[in-house]
Amino acid sequence: MAAEIPTRADYVVWRQATTRWSDDDVYGHMNNARYFDLIDTAVNAHLAEATGCDIRDLSAVGVVAEVACRYFREIGYPRPVDLGLAVERLGTSSVIYRIGLFQGGSGEPDEPAAAEGRFVHVYVESQRSDGADRTTVPVPAEIRRVLELLTTG
Repeated sequence: MAAEIPTRADYVVWRQATTRWSDDDVYGHMNNARYFDLIDTAVNAHLAEATGCDIRDLSAVGVVAEVACRYFREIGYPRPVDLGLAVERLGTSSVIYRIGLFQGGSGEPDEPAAAEGRFVHVYVESQRSDGADRTTVPVPAEIRRVLELLTTG
């Protein structure tokens, strides 16, 4: 059974990205790798702006544990892409995001997404001076406050 296509109403906050000529592949639609660039940038730019701090300087950083994308229709150059963000699950040390990609639609709440990304961050110690693997730690308070506002589930 096909999964339901999300709509604009399924997301909490919005960003917009500009597409570039080089984003399209030889078939005339946006290259798959570009979707993942947009998803990663949307999440981290929102965290940096909403917390008001450089998230790289916190005691813990979110590392990507999983990323996926479902495609519903083509998007590409030269139109901008609207990116909707929502948190599906906020755990002790991890967060699951959903990112909707929209282009050239009505802008109405029932507009279906062109694609939806799933992005999982797991928080670990930001630095290890001894070269050992980083330990999983709780989501920093500055980040948790922002994520709670995005939670839909």
